[in-house]
Amino acid sequence: MRVVAIIQARMGSTRLPGKVLADLQGRTMLARVVERLQCASGLDELLVATTDRPQDDAVVAECRKHSIAVARGDQEDVLDRYYRAAQLVKAEIVVRITSDCPLIDPEITEKTVAAFLTARPDYASNFLVRSYPRGLDTEVFSMETLARAWREASLPYQRAHVTPYIYENPAKFKMVSVAGEGDFSGYRWTVDTPEDLEFVRAIYKHFENQRFGWRDILELLEREPELVEMNRAIAQKALHEG
Repeated sequence: MRVVAIIQARMGSTRLPGKVLADLQGRTMLARVVERLQCASGLDELLVATTDRPQDDAVVAECRKHSIAVARGDQEDVLDRYYRAAQLVKAEIVVRITSDCPLIDPEITEKTVAAFLTARPDYASNFLVRSYPRGLDTEVFSMETLARAWREASLPYQRAHVTPYIYENPAKFKMVSVAGEGDFSGYRWTVDTPEDLEFVRAIYKHFENQRFGWRDILELLEREPELVEMNRAIAQKALHEG
């Protein structure tokens, strides 16, 4: 089975425009996401899915700089962009990652992919029941599942967020939830605001160019709890907000 990780990325963030190319210790956030995913076993290919808007020429240039495959599509209909990108690379299983998660952990991605390959559901993710910090989200689904969502999803937020039509319809799709040991869902490690970016920059600055995983970050936050306060007050956007 051909397993392809597709990373959605665009410059036009509502709350933090251009965040995908923000600097994290000398490399862009997008490059950090890619380099972390490249450490995950079981992925046959990595692909960035960006938009066909001129402002995202910068995303394409960054991908070419690092020899990362890239596909372009509709800005608003991200589900269509994903579907056509997956078709382009002949994916059989799609691993969905977003570019605003520069602390994505290859171990957790591997675990989610393995759970999918073992159970062979339509969809697996590690946030159906949250136990990991927000920002380590990994979703895995078959090409057939993606195609059905592409055909049937009609609400704007379902098209903008790719997978809500799947996980909001448990009667139509067989799903597997991947949980960790303990509840760390209160941590916010995604990047959507300046405060989030400063938090992630603090993490990268601490570890410099060392390889680190999500447990290393937890240990750091236990020693330096003031880091958690940097973005504790940030509220996650609702799905309908785009």
